[in-house]
Amino acid sequence: MAVTTAPAKGIGLPVTIIGIGIGGFVDGILLHQVLQWHHMLSSTNDDNVGVRDYPVNTVSGLEMNTLWDGFFHVVCWLAVLIGLAMLYARLTHDRARLWTSGVLWGRLAMGWGIFNLVEGIVDHHILGIHHVRADEYRTWWDLGFLLLGLVLLVGGWMIARRARPVR
Repeated sequence: MAVTTAPAKGIGLPVTIIGIGIGGFVDGILLHQVLQWHHMLSSTNDDNVGVRDYPVNTVSGLEMNTLWDGFFHVVCWLAVLIGLAMLYARLTHDRARLWTSGVLWGRLAMGWGIFNLVEGIVDHHILGIHHVRADEYRTWWDLGFLLLGLVLLVGGWMIARRARPVR
C-alpha cells in the first residue's frame, strides 16, 4: 500500500507549511478572539503607560485591529491551503496511513513552532506591534510564547527524525 510517490521526507515541507498556518490560527483564534489578550496592532507605539495608536477600547481602534487580524487569518488560511495542495499532490493510494506518520505530526509541530518563533520575535520583540498579553507580566508572556515555539520545533523535529518512512 503506497502513500507517497516520493520518500517520506517528501511530505516534510507541505506539512511544515500546514503547521505554520495552524499555529497562526491557534494564535489568532485563541489569543486574539477567544481570550482577547491582543490583536495585531494593539501595542503599536506602546510607551508602557497605555498610549496606543490603535487602542482596542475605541471603535476606530478595534476596527483597525480587527481588519489586521483578518489579514493575518487570510495568510494563515493560504498557508494551510498551499500546504494541503502540496501534500495532496504527493499522495497516491492509501492516504489513511499518512495520519499515523510521525513525519506528519512531527513536521506539523515544527511548523507551529516556527510560526511562534518568527511571530514572537518579529511582532512581539522587534516591531512591538502587540504582545501575548499586555499586562505587567507581558515580557514573561512573550518569552513563554517563544519557549512554546522552541519546544514545538525541537519536539517536532525529534518525532519526525525518528519516524519510519511511509512507503
